[in-house]
Amino acid sequence: MKTLIIYTHPNHESLSYAFLQEALKGCKENEAILDIQILDLYEEKFDPILIFNKEKRRRDMAKDPDLIKYREQLLWADKIVFIYPIWWGRPPAMLMGYIDKMFAAGFAYEDKGGLLPDGLLKGKSVVCISCMKGPTLYPLFWLNNAHKALMKKALLQYVGIKKVKFFEFGNMESPKGKQQIKLEKIYRYFKDLTQ
Repeated sequence: MKTLIIYTHPNHESLSYAFLQEALKGCKENEAILDIQILDLYEEKFDPILIFNKEKRRRDMAKDPDLIKYREQLLWADKIVFIYPIWWGRPPAMLMGYIDKMFAAGFAYEDKGGLLPDGLLKGKSVVCISCMKGPTLYPLFWLNNAHKALMKKALLQYVGIKKVKFFEFGNMESPKGKQQIKLEKIYRYFKDLTQ
């Protein structure tokens, strides 16, 4: 497996960063994972702002020369891992900007005039690792699972990615949040991953 980890948090002393370290540790101890690339969107200074004008048109976004490196990473990866916090019930704006730019028509999907497009990223799988201050079941009961619906149905299935695994950890700012147990769970998942 070739694994691309997309990390989205501005602080390298955050719990999200600790999840990144545990995922990496597990990946490096797993013989099934052949190669790993890390894209740290904040460290990379990825520009999440969409600009459409006479020079940059939305329909040409799949060919934007500024995004070649990122398109190549997505095509290269068998498994894509997103690590991010949940802020206001959704991923950070930086990650949403990345998604807006990268999962473009002509690259991630092709519109053929039917009810649904043809997803062009078939065969890949995704793992979403997120943490939040609120209770673990808050997104399910209060927000009707909006975060998972956004990532799985509105984005990943749309572009042909059907295999999606979520780790959504709540109570992460609480002394009773069992952070170490959850970090170990991520390490073990990637250490034992077979596909």
